[in-house]
Amino acid sequence: MFELCLLAPQERIDDLSDALDALDALSVSVEDADAFTEAEQAIFGEPGMPATQSGWNRSRVLALFAEQAQAQQALDLLQVQDFFEGCTSLGVRAVEDQDWVRLTQSQFAPVEITPEFWIVPTWHEPPAQATKTIRLDPGLAFGTGTHPTTRMCLRWLATHPVAGQRVLDYGCGSGILAIGAAKYGAGSLDAVDIDEAAVQSTELNAQANHVTLNAGFPDLAKGAYDTVLANILATPLKVLAPLLCAHVASGGDLVLAGILDRQADELKAAYAPWVELQVADTQEGWILMTARKA
Repeated sequence: MFELCLLAPQERIDDLSDALDALDALSVSVEDADAFTEAEQAIFGEPGMPATQSGWNRSRVLALFAEQAQAQQALDLLQVQDFFEGCTSLGVRAVEDQDWVRLTQSQFAPVEITPEFWIVPTWHEPPAQATKTIRLDPGLAFGTGTHPTTRMCLRWLATHPVAGQRVLDYGCGSGILAIGAAKYGAGSLDAVDIDEAAVQSTELNAQANHVTLNAGFPDLAKGAYDTVLANILATPLKVLAPLLCAHVASGGDLVLAGILDRQADELKAAYAPWVELQVADTQEGWILMTARKA
């Protein structure tokens, strides 16, 4: 493998990336050339939301090619293009062959929810103290248990009685919250999402964890539920307030995540006509908000 490295201003990133794809690069990645310096920039926002811009003021563009000649030819072709103005070649270098599957897997270790409850990738053995586990590998749908919002929702499930309940996971992603509810004895589970890949992921993950649930698009959700879980983001949660509250049975619980600390008052106001939201948990700048319907 050979890596072509370019230094480029932010406005050239899209053109360079498209051109490298067209030149049969095996992969193209973009890094902040000023990372770990005072000039480092933060351009990413909330999970699931696009970056505020396609690159940094000074970006390092890395393109991987199978052969050195391919990398050099790509550089030669790029250097004569108008959009290469302001860009600099940092050269072509050989990249040591690695077991990329094993390297990727090594980045995903078991995740502790409580001392007894863990999220465990299939290539790991569960910790000795784990009495409940969810087997889950990284995939196309959001929700591997590593994000604070997911961990807080699962921790809530582990510490509140849901046995025998009818539970709705709205915006299910990988299905991890519905599977967590099943592990704690929920009687009936509906998991819904607008993304077909999420629905498929939820079905496959439920099968892998030997739990039964109904997965589908949002119109699958019917009637009232004892517990409604929604780990999305603050803006769609505000829009969904009347719908989600209508699905909560009298005396039932509403559990919301994907909310930043500074957004608590916005959510309280949005849900005030139906329930009184409170902050139930906080982790790394994110909060879990819950309410019990009168």
